[in-house]
Amino acid sequence: MATATQAYCVKCKAKRDITNPKEVPMKGKGGKSRRAMTGTCPKCGTKMFRILGAAK
Repeated sequence: MATATQAYCVKCKAKRDITNPKEVPMKGKGGKSRRAMTGTCPKCGTKMFRILGAAK
């Protein structure tokens, strides 16, 4: 299972660890807020994004 600091890089077409990971809020259905992790790919520098589960 992938950790929260890993995401899929669309440019490299592979799962990689996120460089400079930062948790950001994102709009969800019904006006709720969802969590997401964003950062950059260490190999090509493309922005990476991963949607996280509900806060516990």
